[in-house]
Amino acid sequence: MEKVAWYRKPEMIVALSALLMSLVTTVVGIYSATIDRAYARASVWPRLEIFRSFGNEGFSYGISNNGTGPAIIKYAALTYKSKPIKTWDDIPAIPTFTQSHIGSRILPAEDVIRPLAYQGKQSKEFLAIDNDVQISLCYCSIYDQCWLTDRGNDPLPIDECEIDKTHRFQQ
Repeated sequence: MEKVAWYRKPEMIVALSALLMSLVTTVVGIYSATIDRAYARASVWPRLEIFRSFGNEGFSYGISNNGTGPAIIKYAALTYKSKPIKTWDDIPAIPTFTQSHIGSRILPAEDVIRPLAYQGKQSKEFLAIDNDVQISLCYCSIYDQCWLTDRGNDPLPIDECEIDKTHRFQQ
């Protein structure tokens, strides 16, 4: 009787075929899970944009979430004439205004907040102040992907939101 090589035996061919199919299934499963995870992250991706509105009767700063998911704002940092400020009252030239809290809050998708709004005839005075005001926000998605953005509205991906307490805007 002729000796058959181990890899030519029918039971070994079936076993190797089963092993190959298991490996292919595992690779496809891992790839599918990676794609699903990326899709889940993209489906709740926030994108904050900082803007200002100006007219004859008013002036305001606004923050809109033009992304697909909620933005968890970790902190806001504002400077006036290159010095950190803690509240809008730290800018002496601003007359009476209405304000909203912007640090550490959740902004839903397609929503807008106005952290500073002024209604009145003196709105042209805000243009001179506006050039000296810098606003930056650090925000994260629900999957803890974080970005830092400023008035240029070009979000920069970062690992986590950290800031020195002396630079954190308190309102």
